[in-house]
Order: sequence, then C-alpha cells, then structure tokens
Amino acid sequence: MLVHRNAKLGLAGRYALVCAIGGGISLQQAAVAFSVSPATAHRWWHRWLDASEEARETLSCLFDRSSRPHHSPRQLAAELAEAICSCREATGWGPRLVGGATGFPHSTVWKVLKRAGLSRPPRPEREPARRYEWPCPGDLLHMDVSEYVRFKQPGHRVTGDRRSQDHTPDGVDHVHAVIDDRSRLAYAEVLDDAKAETSARFLERALDFYAAHGISVRRVMTDNAWAYTRGRRFRELLCKRKIRHLTTKPYRPQTNGKVERFHQTMAREWAHGVTYNTHHDRTTALPHWLHHYNHGRPHSSLAGKPPISRVHNVCG
Repeated sequence: MLVHRNAKLGLAGRYALVCAIGGGISLQQAAVAFSVSPATAHRWWHRWLDASEEARETLSCLFDRSSRPHHSPRQLAAELAEAICSCREATGWGPRLVGGATGFPHSTVWKVLKRAGLSRPPRPEREPARRYEWPCPGDLLHMDVSEYVRFKQPGHRVTGDRRSQDHTPDGVDHVHAVIDDRSRLAYAEVLDDAKAETSARFLERALDFYAAHGISVRRVMTDNAWAYTRGRRFRELLCKRKIRHLTTKPYRPQTNGKVERFHQTMAREWAHGVTYNTHHDRTTALPHWLHHYNHGRPHSSLAGKPPISRVHNVCG
C-alpha cells in the first residue's frame, strides 16, 4: 500500500479511527483523539460506511485513492497516441525526435510514452547466474591481476582539491591475487609488472602459501593473458606440480568471478578504504588486510564465517 507523504494516518491509524467512531464517539472527538481535522475523520468514516463487506475485511476502502481524474476531455485521442507509440517502437527515438516526426509537442509525446510505459527502452534480459563451488579446498584456484596507480601524496578523492595535485606519472602497481574456490582463502602480492616470469614466481609463492595450510592444489583458472597462456615458466610450473590449467572464454570474466569479486572487495576495503600518504604505505598495509580477510572478516557466502573456517585443520 502506498501512503501519501503528507498523510497523518497510516492504514492502522485509519482503521483505529473508524473503530473508535463505530464505538460511539463523535467525529469531533475522534478528530481530536487522532490529531486530524474533522473533515479527515468524516472522510474515512463515510468511506467505511459506503464500503462493501469485502472491502472492509481487506481494509481496501481505507487505502489512498488515485488523484487522477475519471475523465480527461483534453487528453490526446487513442489513435493519435497509438501513432506516437508506433513511431517510438519502430525507431527507438526519444520524445523530441518522435515529436518532430509526428507533429506533436515534446511534452505531449513524453506524457503519451509515459502512460504507455515506453518512456524508457526495455532493459536487455540478463542471463541467469550460473553458480558453482568445488567440493574441496584446492580443487580450483582463481588467479588474476589488477592495477593501481602509484602516488606520492593523497589524491583529490581524499583532499577534495585538484589544484595541489602532482600529476607526474609514477607508474602502476600490479596486484596479483589468487583465491580458493571452496574456502575463499586468498593470497595477494603487489608487484612491479604482470609479465610471464613475474606471474610464474607469484604463483609459486601462492602454491607454497596454500601448501602451508594443508591445501593441495589440483587446478588453476586464469584468463587468456599472454603471461598465463604463453609463458614458458608458468607452464613448466603447472606441469611440475601436476596442476591442470583452465582458461576462461574470451570476454567472459564471469567464469572467473570469484577472483573478480575479490578484486572489488580489495579495492573498496584496502586500496580505497583507508587514506594513505603514499603508495608505499598502501603496499605495506596489504598483508595486514589480507590476514584480516582470511581470519577475521565474515564472508557472506560462508554463512558469516571467515575463509579460514573452511580450511582443513591438518596441522592442528
């Protein structure tokens, strides 16, 4: 039920008002008791009297009525409104172009399209989400890299002043990240580049990190970046560890969605959630935030528990 923004009584108040009047008090006394005008008390009481038994049971007689008039003699004829809607559907034009093509003012075209539900183009249908989760930690690791601009002082996002900023480029930090599909246990490092050699060395340290938690990795999923698909060191490492390499389809980041979502969380809570003096301070804070993410931060997909809760406690 929609209640007018200036209404003093909601549905429960209106029902209590008519019950009080039906109990024997006068309209004037009910108006004083419920802090409304006598005209308001009179309106709701007579709507209650004129309503059917079904309307009283559902309380629909106490709903707000539309302020739209029952008859609009100056409204555009139905066949003319149909011509406007047909032009909109055939061309996809906005009210101004449709008005120019049909000869009606922009305001008239806008009102006709709004009444017909055509004032905005229909949204494309979203494909249903395909969610999956491997049964054991280590069955699949999601791997990706994101970039953050380096800085020597806080930017205008923090200071609000663009005039005093040093716009001299200082390079980019590449944050390599890996997250376990089952437990969401994550590992990340800030490195200078995203080359094949760098990515392979990072993955090797990440595998050692998961091994220290008793997790044996069986698969690694990445996108189709050259460093992952053509890097010899990267391929040799996976072959040596007997790990299967999976890649996503082109232009389908949803397949690697868990690490993509981790990058969003990391950007919001670590990179942009705290004010840092320089990018060096930001880099120093990453291990502390990562430990909080793995051991203390509640994860919505894990029923409010941290990722470490799903890791096998093989080390006691």
